[in-house]
Formats: sequence, structure tokens, C-alpha cells
Amino acid sequence: MVVIKVPIIKVMDEILANKIAAGEVVERCASVVKELVENSIDAESTEIKIELLESGTKEIKVTDNGKGMEKEDAVLAFSRHATSKIRDEDDLYHIDTLGFRGEALASIASVSDVTLRTSIGDVGTFVHMKGGKIIEVTPSEARKGTIMCVKDLFYNTPARLKHMKSLYTELASITEYINKLALSHPDIKFILTNNGTNLLNTDGSGMLLKTIKSIYGITVARKMIEIKGESDDYMVEGFISLPEVHRANRNHMVTLVNGRVVRNTELNRVINDSYHSFKPDNRYPITVLNITVDPSLIDVNIHPTKMDIKFSKMEELIELIETLIKNVLHKKSLIPEVTIEEKKKEAKPNLFVESIRKPIYQEQKLEFDVVKEPEEELITNTDFIEEKEELAPTEEIILEHIEEIEEKKERLPDLYPVGLVHGTYIICQNDLGMYLIDQHAAKERINYEMYKKKLGNPKEGSISLLFPFTMELANNEYIILKENFEVMKNMGFEIEEFGINSIIIKAHPTWLPKGYEEQASRKIIDVLIEKEKDFTIEKFNEKVATMLSCKMAIKANMNISNEEMEALIKDLRLCDNPFNCPHGRPTIIFYSNYDLEKLFKRSGFEQKQ
Repeated sequence: MVVIKVPIIKVMDEILANKIAAGEVVERCASVVKELVENSIDAESTEIKIELLESGTKEIKVTDNGKGMEKEDAVLAFSRHATSKIRDEDDLYHIDTLGFRGEALASIASVSDVTLRTSIGDVGTFVHMKGGKIIEVTPSEARKGTIMCVKDLFYNTPARLKHMKSLYTELASITEYINKLALSHPDIKFILTNNGTNLLNTDGSGMLLKTIKSIYGITVARKMIEIKGESDDYMVEGFISLPEVHRANRNHMVTLVNGRVVRNTELNRVINDSYHSFKPDNRYPITVLNITVDPSLIDVNIHPTKMDIKFSKMEELIELIETLIKNVLHKKSLIPEVTIEEKKKEAKPNLFVESIRKPIYQEQKLEFDVVKEPEEELITNTDFIEEKEELAPTEEIILEHIEEIEEKKERLPDLYPVGLVHGTYIICQNDLGMYLIDQHAAKERINYEMYKKKLGNPKEGSISLLFPFTMELANNEYIILKENFEVMKNMGFEIEEFGINSIIIKAHPTWLPKGYEEQASRKIIDVLIEKEKDFTIEKFNEKVATMLSCKMAIKANMNISNEEMEALIKDLRLCDNPFNCPHGRPTIIFYSNYDLEKLFKRSGFEQKQ
């Protein structure tokens, strides 16, 4: 009797394989939007319209005016690993398109109902796919470009459908990514709507600052700083926010590589660290940085989403970005200006919320002739300029205002103290207006830079103690400290073992705060033990300087004389960064003469209008 063995391992059919692939490529509605819009960008489109119904859970439609496809290509595009972006293995090392894996359309079509209308300018093609199967292929209109419509996403994968987030979360994810794509391609007109409500409408003028204005508003746009520089292998250009503009998370730190939106934790860390002591450590700047590099020096083929990236010569890129940001921040006047805005009669509705509350189910128009907002409505901040003449185009106003700031403001202008409020805030004045200085924050900054300098040049002698003090530690802490005795000695401490798990300090550096010698020494040892896992001299010095600067700063509710105010301002002027305390809080804020007159509705203000 012959026993026929049935093989256990079998090749999956294409539809099942596509469903599995969809688990990586198509995670949520935003994944579909990402893949479709990136295809439109690769097709050299200059206008891309994204229309959503119920945050994309019911329908996602992407319309572009790109190159379009012939009938054969339109059908073949839904096959797995079918792409026009790469031909052979060598192309993997010179990728200059957003898509190249050939998985997206096949994956999307396997878990949804998809229709495609496309044309290169003559007879078009209509393709209908559902659950990965071709339902219909017929001729269509000859409008050049492509229209992709995805309905009922995950209808045949209920487990994935069950774990979809709320409409708000899905819409927020889509909006965030389209914002980043608009920033990466300011030369493309992007229109995003949800249930008929317009959420984003850029003009495709190619001006990055104007795109920033469309997304973040004119108030943020006028507080962005342009940076640009290059090394042997990298060129970096874009905009970073003034330290006074920051957000609660890293989502607004946009990094682009050759026009591709990417994620890289190391780059985000470098950008954020470059703002150290200019802003609170738990807040993050708004940045849009485009890195231009030879494609052979990067690898984007790490994950199907193509957002993770690896760099060759990473140290060179880190040094370039860090240098550019630090240089521009150290050259700017960073005094926050308090501006007075007119009260608006009616608050504008929140379009993001309204787009979800008021669903519209009628068929959406395909044309790009969206009604533009009136030009005057683009100016939302009434104190942005004095409206003596007819308003210029928005982007010109922004650029002119930024140039005006750079011309008129010194790094720290002459300040003349005239009083003290609550023993905390020094009132100063000059020809430009009124300034408020937080005396505690200002003294913290002065002390911080002094101690950083002392720690960087420790060989300045020590003072022997008439009564040495001892410290008993836990056994694990004692081991860490004993291994770092040399660090303490280099700082000017004379430190020795003193019994089991104890040390004795017989001398300390001359620059320790007078009256706080023992307390400061204990704090320094605590910092050394705390930083043991990621210890570096730079981090240690930074922590010690910050700790000591706070201990020796003038406290709030402490009245000081006019002479002491002048001395404080003089010392603050000598600081590398006189605008923030070591924790990132502002040391000084500014009220212009214009805003003071505006507050009090003086006749001079009326005449200016």
C-alpha cells in the first residue's frame, strides 16, 4: 500500500497574502491616505484633494492632476509588488520617490472597496476592486490625472475594524500627516476636507513660510526663524520656532529627508537638546527641517511605512543641525513681546470639530475649483502690522515683519530700572517700551553661566575645612561614588574613605556658595550618583550648575535696591543667553509703546489707526 504524503507547507493565495501584508501597510485610515497621497506626489501632481467622509471610515477620496495611467498599468497597479518606481536591485540604493515597494494598492484593495479612475489625457480607465478581486474594468472620462476612492475599509477583517479609534482620533492622525506632507511639498496645492468642511487649503506657491502660516496661523509663522547650512554630505534648510513657541509633544518637530516625511528619534533629540535652557525641558519646539542628501547615504527600506530611516555619517548630520540651531538662537533677540489683541465679536467655529459633528453624505465634487477665502480673512492677528496702507500678500507681510525684527532689535537693549513689583519683577524702560525682569530667573541665569565656567575650569584652588564633614551612604551608592572619586578631586574636593560606606570631605572648591558649602557638596554627590547610568562630565557639570544656580539666586518677594537692579541687568547683559533661566523660563518680557497705548486707548493710538 502506497502512502501519499500531503505537504504541510502550502503557498498562500494572493488575496490572503495581501490581507496579511495589509496588517503592516494599512494600519488605519491615515495609512490609506498616506499611501494614496504619496502616489499622487510621485505622479508629479501639482494639486491634490483629499475628501473624507466620517474621518475616512466611510470613504476616502484622493483626486490629483498627475500623469495618470494607461489601462494596462491601471489594472497591474493592484498586483502585489507591482511598481514603476524601481527596476532592479541597484535602484534600492538610489530611491528618489516616496513609494517603491509595490505593496500599498494591493493591500488596500484586499480589505476595502476601491474604485480607480485614471487617464493620461485621452480615453480614461475605470477599475473597480472589492476584497482584492477585480469587479469591473471599463473605459472612463479623459480627465488627466487619477481619482482613487476607498470605501468600507476593513469590511472583511472585523478584528481590525473593531480596533479602529474614534472619529476624532482618526481625523487627527490624517490631518497631522497631511500637514507634514504639505510642509514637505510647499509647491503642491493640498486641499483636505472632512464631511464637506475645509480643514486645510494651501496655495502651492512654493513658499514654506506661507504653508506654515496655513497650518499654524500667522502668529506662529511670524515667530519662525529660517536656518540654512551644509556640510560635505548634507544640506539642511527650513524654519525653527523662537523658544517662546513650544508644544506639549514632539509631533510638531517635522523632519524631512529629500522631501520624505521621516521619523528619527536621534534627530528629534538633537533638535530638542539644541534648545536646552532656552525653553522648559518638558516642552518641544515647532520645527520644519528638510535634509538633502545623496540617496546612497540613507536607507528607507526598513519598514513598510517607509517613515523610519537610517543615515550614514550620522555624527556629521547631528553636528550640522546642532550648530545651525545653536548659532541662530544665540544671534537672535529672544525677548517675548506681549501683544494686545482686539476682542472679536464672534469666535470662529472649530472646523475640525464641526467637520465631525455635521456629516454630509452627498456625493463630493471632483473639481479643484474650491472657493478661496477672502484675502483679508488671512490676517487673523490685528496687531501684526499697522494698517496704514493697503495690506500686502500674507507671505510678504510675514517675511517683512521678520526682517524688521532683526533690523530693529539688539540682543539685549539698554534697560533703565524704575521700580520693583512684589519684590519679584523689576520694571525697566527705554525708548521702545516697558520691560519686566524676573529677578530670580535672571540671577539663576547669571549664576548658571558662572558655575558652568567654573566647572569647565576647575583648577582654581580649594578651601580646607576647619571642621570636615562626613557622609554615610547606602552600599550601592558608596560603590558608585568611590569609582568616581577622581571626578570630585578634579573639581577641587579633598575626599577620602571614612569607615564602612562613609566618606569625609576635608576641602571644597572656592566657588561653592558661601554658607551652603556642606549642602552644595551633598547635592553634587547626589547628582554624581543619580547620573551614574549615563554619566558624562558634560551632563554632570550641567546638572550641578543648574542646581547651584537656583540655590544662590535672589528669591521672590525679596526687595533689592536700584543699584542692585542695575548690577543684575549689567551681569545679565554679559550672559550668552540672557533671555531664559536654566530651566527655560523667560527672564524678561516686553511691552511695546504701541501695545501700552493700545491698552489705555490713548489718543496717540487712535491717530495711528
